[in-house]
Amino acid sequence: MAEARRTKILTHLWYAKEAEEAARLYTSIFPDSRIDHVTALPSDSPSGPAGAVKVVDFTLFGQPLRAMSAGPHHDFNDAMSLVVSCDDQAELDRYWNALMETGGKAQACGWIIDRFGVRWQIVPAAFEQMMRDRDVTRTKRVTDAMLKMVKLDIAVLERAYRGN
Repeated sequence: MAEARRTKILTHLWYAKEAEEAARLYTSIFPDSRIDHVTALPSDSPSGPAGAVKVVDFTLFGQPLRAMSAGPHHDFNDAMSLVVSCDDQAELDRYWNALMETGGKAQACGWIIDRFGVRWQIVPAAFEQMMRDRDVTRTKRVTDAMLKMVKLDIAVLERAYRGN
């Protein structure tokens, strides 16, 4: 039997009750994604009776994550988000639209809060390169353009970067 690859650091998301539903939604949107395993805790816990707490191991874009349905604890907030780096506007639009069409709420600067409360940043890969430019005038133009957007527009960001 082949040994599963072990990950040293794993993102863990605590849901009040929708971990499996959330993982199924996410894996339906993003490629190279799947539900790997769902485990119901066989013992009573502070979060509920035996079987009520579920741990969901899943993969998004080849990246392993874990989610747990274990009752209300803390709400998700802007202090943690999942960043999706998109190669082009079509990819950005596809993920943005999928999250919005399934109950997401658009926020400023490329952020979406999904129907479960998880924060997502849907951003162009080129944006990261633009922001690393040593020319402060360029990065300021890009920043100023981005701050006016809800969903990020790569063409507008590139024009700002070039100074057009």
